[in-house]
Amino acid sequence: MKKILALCFVLTTFLVTLTHAQSSTWTPIFDGKTLTGWHQLGGNARFDVQEGAIVGYTVPNTPNSFLVTDQEYGDFSLIMEVKIEDTTSNSGIQFRSHWDRSANGGKGKVFGYQYELDPSSRRWTGGIYDEGRRDWLYPLSLNPAAQGQFKLNQYNVIRIECVGDEIRTWINEVPAAYLVDMMDYQGFIALQVHAIQKQEQAGQKIYFRRINVKPISKFTSRYARGVYVMSTVPNFLTEYETHNGWRLLFNGENSKGWRGAYKDAFPATGWEISDGSLTVLSSQGKEGGVGGDIVTLEQFKAFDLSFEFKLTPGANSGVKYFVTLKEHNEGSAIGLEYQVLDDSLHPDAKLGREGDRTMASLYDLIKADKTPRFIHPIGQWNTGRIVVFPNNHVVHYLNGIKVLEYDRGSKAFRDLVAESKYKIWPNFGEAPEGHILLQDHGNEVSFRSIKLQELK
Repeated sequence: MKKILALCFVLTTFLVTLTHAQSSTWTPIFDGKTLTGWHQLGGNARFDVQEGAIVGYTVPNTPNSFLVTDQEYGDFSLIMEVKIEDTTSNSGIQFRSHWDRSANGGKGKVFGYQYELDPSSRRWTGGIYDEGRRDWLYPLSLNPAAQGQFKLNQYNVIRIECVGDEIRTWINEVPAAYLVDMMDYQGFIALQVHAIQKQEQAGQKIYFRRINVKPISKFTSRYARGVYVMSTVPNFLTEYETHNGWRLLFNGENSKGWRGAYKDAFPATGWEISDGSLTVLSSQGKEGGVGGDIVTLEQFKAFDLSFEFKLTPGANSGVKYFVTLKEHNEGSAIGLEYQVLDDSLHPDAKLGREGDRTMASLYDLIKADKTPRFIHPIGQWNTGRIVVFPNNHVVHYLNGIKVLEYDRGSKAFRDLVAESKYKIWPNFGEAPEGHILLQDHGNEVSFRSIKLQELK
């Protein structure tokens, strides 16, 4: 009850502030009575106005429907309230979006950034989807603190802010998604009624009201610490990230901060730095390759590590952590490994136990739970992420989706090690600190945007 009262107080205070601000800075783009300034695109769902709200109704046998602003917006702050009555409903708010008249056989399609409205158990409201184009850009699984903030069958405060190539979202004033992307800088705002698959979903309602926008040249409020930034801009950190302790481990230009494993310097051959990428060159699949593995000069204890990787057909590599180099073994250095692999062509994907050598898995120990939708094709960039908390809880992500988690040093972890190829190494994976390693497995694989935040 105390939590509910606290939320009501926050929302009431915010709405009072908003009402005051509207008189001088905010511009209503919905007059509360008519659909003047809006037009419909896409499907044939019905939109009308009831008691000061735009209401969208789901309709069978029609694609996603959008009520679109006549005007386009670039850098702006957008605030509105949204209500959804059923957990099976799904909706979204388009921004900086566009209309392709020639798509779908001349029927056209809306495409562009979408603020997700998701009342289901997935709880991704506030995440950012790229409608009609690239799919998910910021699944809200990247920010667990914002999941569960959306309240069913009551009005929720939605906020979106865009400044240049940076986009921030909020749900009920809780920071949700932070995206850096250079695809679009201007476009329309639109309210979505999602297509439905079942007849019994017909007539579901989505409510939108108090829709206000204002132009901005900088973000209007501070963003809470701890929100992960998903960026499609290579080797780049926002001021927010730098302020919160993130740093690039690869600067996109040279090998500063790296050396060969078991070597005093960066390999003279076998690795190439060009076009902002760090690429291990092919040596016909030989483990250890020509240049061999490379490691960070520094060692790390608890951290949030993010990196992009691009595979060539049939390629194999990995990102290892807690690498101590004490084993002095032949081949690749020993450490916990985030597997980087072409699952469809490389034979290693079918070895091990139950898929524990596939992409994003904890190699030879735990299989990554992933679906094809969230795996980018060979030749395109994928984003990996490894989070090691100070309590030794570890999480792997692939393209924003959590694919596995475990606890270093736990009985369950040690039982897995005892059944793996690592059983010959005492206390495998339990070093208090270690290097980050990029593996040379003899196949061409590229890395970039390698960034890390130490966790305390």
